[in-house]
Amino acid sequence: MKYLFSIFLSLTGLVTQAQLRGLQIKRASGPIKIDGIMDEPDWQTADVADHFKQVFPFDSSFAIAPTEVRMTYDSRYIYLFAIMYNKVSQRKYVTTSLKRDYRGPSNDGFTLVLDTYKDKTNGFLFGINPFGVQREALLTNGGNDDLSLSWDNKWFSEARMLGDRWVCEMAIPFKTLRFKQNLSSWFINFYRIDSHHTEQSSWAPIPRVYPPTALAFNRELIWDKPLSSPGGNVSLIPYMAAHNINDFQNNMPVDRAPSIGGDAKVAMGPALNLDLTVNPDFSQVEVDQQVTNLSRFEIFYPEKRQFFLENADLFGSFGYGNMRPFFSRRIGVTRDPTIGQNIENRIYGGARLSGKIDNNWRIGLMTMQAAENNAIKLPSINYTVAAVQRKVFTRSNIGLMLINKQAFHDSTTKDFKILPNQYNRLVGIDFNLGSKDNKWNGKAFYHRSFDQTKKDSAFASTISLTYSKPKITFDILAQTVGANFNPEVGYLPRARFNRFAPDFFYAWYPKSKIINNHGPGMDTDIIGNDLFGVTDADYNIWYNINFQNTATFFMRVRQDYGLVFFPFDPTFPANSSLAKNLPFKSHYYWNSVILSYQSNARKRFFYSFQSRLGQYYNGHRVNVDGNFSYRLQPYAVLSVDYSVNHISLPSAYNSADLILISPKFDLTFSRKLFWTTYFQYNNQINNVNINSRLQWRFRPVSDLYIVYTDNYFAETNSHGDFLYLGQPKYRSLVIKLTYWLNL
Repeated sequence: MKYLFSIFLSLTGLVTQAQLRGLQIKRASGPIKIDGIMDEPDWQTADVADHFKQVFPFDSSFAIAPTEVRMTYDSRYIYLFAIMYNKVSQRKYVTTSLKRDYRGPSNDGFTLVLDTYKDKTNGFLFGINPFGVQREALLTNGGNDDLSLSWDNKWFSEARMLGDRWVCEMAIPFKTLRFKQNLSSWFINFYRIDSHHTEQSSWAPIPRVYPPTALAFNRELIWDKPLSSPGGNVSLIPYMAAHNINDFQNNMPVDRAPSIGGDAKVAMGPALNLDLTVNPDFSQVEVDQQVTNLSRFEIFYPEKRQFFLENADLFGSFGYGNMRPFFSRRIGVTRDPTIGQNIENRIYGGARLSGKIDNNWRIGLMTMQAAENNAIKLPSINYTVAAVQRKVFTRSNIGLMLINKQAFHDSTTKDFKILPNQYNRLVGIDFNLGSKDNKWNGKAFYHRSFDQTKKDSAFASTISLTYSKPKITFDILAQTVGANFNPEVGYLPRARFNRFAPDFFYAWYPKSKIINNHGPGMDTDIIGNDLFGVTDADYNIWYNINFQNTATFFMRVRQDYGLVFFPFDPTFPANSSLAKNLPFKSHYYWNSVILSYQSNARKRFFYSFQSRLGQYYNGHRVNVDGNFSYRLQPYAVLSVDYSVNHISLPSAYNSADLILISPKFDLTFSRKLFWTTYFQYNNQINNVNINSRLQWRFRPVSDLYIVYTDNYFAETNSHGDFLYLGQPKYRSLVIKLTYWLNL
């Protein structure tokens, strides 16, 4: 027995040493056909990545469902073949639909993670599920952030379901990636989600407290010969759009003007890219999902426009969540002071250079010229942004950003000149911390804005630090924003405040078939300024339970404090009737209980809800938010999002029932043809929105969109109940064609 045990340890050690050396990849001797069939001779001799370790539900054992991965390459593509074995034959797989960019722990799928820079900070993700549905994403901040699935690019794949296993084959063009020349290896990882065993597994072991995309733990992909430049890499992405737009609310003439323009991507090396755009169509074919806003501040919507997405973190990750010096959605949008609404601001053109100079330096430079709008007396505006980032230590970096928003005279006339008295500028320095083992992550920055007022106290600074281990997570955040800090090209809901916000969570991992982990936490968020002292605060204790079947339960007991430093109506922040607003300098404490639950996402019927019950300023609030979703796999998802708030205040103030309901029909006829329709009824802004979008992806990253959008006033009875559609507000029909052409 002793000798058998010694032999077992020796064999285990050999496997471990082989895996730690990484995966060898050698050039293919013949062509590779992407058909999901492993019949080429090069696959038989390729090195194999196997012995995946669990990430969920445990991280101390090998995966129940085995996986094998092989890789090879030629002058144009990097190839991958993966075999996902099952413990049961003829099993069923889970997918939300056939639509690109699936996500979630319920979907069966295989994912490749590439760190081509070997900086363990930025990377690329390519995934596929058993139905052949693709997804790709950019990874930033060490892979600890949410995925940027809005990024699209060209690559090819196929998948097959074969009874006791499913397989996938990928071909990713080197021109799709950005990488440093002459590296002898990259960092790489693979992970798999298996719905039958509710298992997430990874080739490189990752502690279960971190997401499987975490780049700190990747192993090496070792090339048989250092990679050279993939050669000329130029892509043209022209578009044509026709539309019919009726703005009934503002009594505007019908807009039927067609538009044509496009982008170009020019590789300035394997890791540096130049994006060019002429007359870009910055109208989004995907409409933002409405939300009920009970705060006093602007809502942050994410960027979805392709021009801004590659290396978006180089520009957009400066600052912190509630104070960003650069927010790309400010470009192409302006505000009409006569109606108080955002309107589209045409862009003449622009250029953006971004990427890696070497393994330590990243640079970004962008300039865009927006058109004048004589109707609202808006001059032509130039937006210029420069960013540079230097890697320090293993996974940390220091960045410097410069932003200049400068007014111009109309650049189409002869008196073209800068208007020196209309500008907004910002300079900022950021330090991003990432420890080698991913236990410590954080940020520190100092930003300062400049404009024609030349006022003092125009700065913002932040220090944040996170420590995470499987059982303990601790966060601390400290911020200061000056009274005159004004990042006009950024996102800043409020200025002149100091903030302190610590957060602590402890988790137990029991030996249970029902509960994966559970534990208590507490957090505090205190905000104040030099004029009024503490203006906002919340104090929380909470308990979290994660179940083995992917369901989650969360309960929070919370006390809020709020000081009203401008007249404010808690039922509708835009209300202009000051008689119904909470008075200036009044302050309130209120207590509430928050409950949330998400069901087993692997089931065809999936639901979630969050409920908030208790006091609210000087009254009471009952809130329920949630979603019901039924999956007609794989061709349709029928869902309803809802948010209901009953706010009861004393008789001298407003009370309200705020309702937001949004049924949605998501049909996927194939992996190339999608039809999404949803309705949104929002009585807070008295709006009914209908949006229907047909998308045909006739070639990789080439699409035809037909989008119909309609907005109406909602007619209600004396109790505020919706009766029928009223007068139309805004109606549009857009047909847009985009085509990706590689030269």
